[in-house]
Formats: sequence, C-alpha cells, structure tokens
Amino acid sequence: MVDVALYEPMLRMLDEIIPAYAGSGRVRERIGSGTEYVVPHNHYQAGDGGWIAIACTNDRMFERLVVDAMGQPHLLTEFGTMQERIRRRDELDATVQDWVGRADARTVLARLDAAEVPCGPVNSVKDFFQDPQVRARENIVEFPSPLGGLLAMAGIVPKLSATPGRVESLGPVTPGAHNEEIYCGRLGLSREDLAARGQKGVI
Repeated sequence: MVDVALYEPMLRMLDEIIPAYAGSGRVRERIGSGTEYVVPHNHYQAGDGGWIAIACTNDRMFERLVVDAMGQPHLLTEFGTMQERIRRRDELDATVQDWVGRADARTVLARLDAAEVPCGPVNSVKDFFQDPQVRARENIVEFPSPLGGLLAMAGIVPKLSATPGRVESLGPVTPGAHNEEIYCGRLGLSREDLAARGQKGVI
C-alpha cells in the first residue's frame, strides 16, 4: 500500500516556508518564477522565444555563470555575495536576461552546460511531444480514437515492474454508456428500475 494525498508531494517541495511561518509568522508571497533566497534562480527567455531555467545556488555556481558562460567576470565584483545579489535582484536578473536573450535557447543551454551551471529548458506541451526521453518512457501514448484519427494522452505513471499497467479503454464516447453495466451489473438494479430512474431524470 502506498498512502499519499495528491497535494503532499507539492507541500513537501515548499522549501522553508513552513518552518519560517511557524517560527516567525512570516508569509512568503509570490515572486513569479524566482526563488526568494537565491539569485539568479529564474526563467529567462532566449532570442528564439524559448525559455531557460537557470539556478545558481552558491558563489561557485555564480562564478561559473558569469565568467565561463557569460564571459562577464566584472559581475563577480558587482555581485560578489548572495546578499548583494538578493538586494539587487531585479538588476541582476535583467543582466542575465539580456545575455540569454542574445542567442537561441540551444546555444545558451550548451554554454551553460559547458560551464556546469544548473540549467534546463522550460518545456511547452509542443516540446514534450518532440522530446526523445518523453517518447522513450512512453509518457505520451496514442490510440485510435472512436471519433476518428489518433488520440494522444498521458501514459501510465508510475511504471511498476510487476504490474506496469496499461490503457484498456479510452472511456465512453457519450455520457451514461456504462450505466447498465454499473447500475444493473454491480449495484443490482433491474433494467426496469434503471429505465424508471432515467425517465425521472435521476440517472
């Protein structure tokens, strides 16, 4: 048995906001895609319209970003500490955005990867369809639709070794298609009872 509520994984990912509120009563408000205690840690738009997530959580990462990837070592002097980077968040984010915006996403990601700066593309749904890893993991599967053509949908998650799961049905085309199976077969109503409830609008 795996006991988990749908909201619990997200609650567990909320960093320090629970102990911070319990200790001081401070409510951390939204700041978009940024992170309150780390800068630069945000999403930046490349010149071709793609978005890139960059996460520099310490001084070494920041140095690799501005020296090795961006080629702007003077930023080490201007933003030498995390406290200074947080204080001048908007200015530093604008500087990183300016650099990212000068090239296409693939080029920027390659430079960040070469500099060992934590980064990744921010995928759209179109990107998921084109991603080889998503395809290899069968995270998107396609089936013939009863209405014609192919229906794409999310695959089975998680993947279990003994009981991997499979899609057996795409669901009914019209509401109530399985009423007789459920009400009569499983709940014990007669067909007459089912018809009577349908006429009254109960079902």
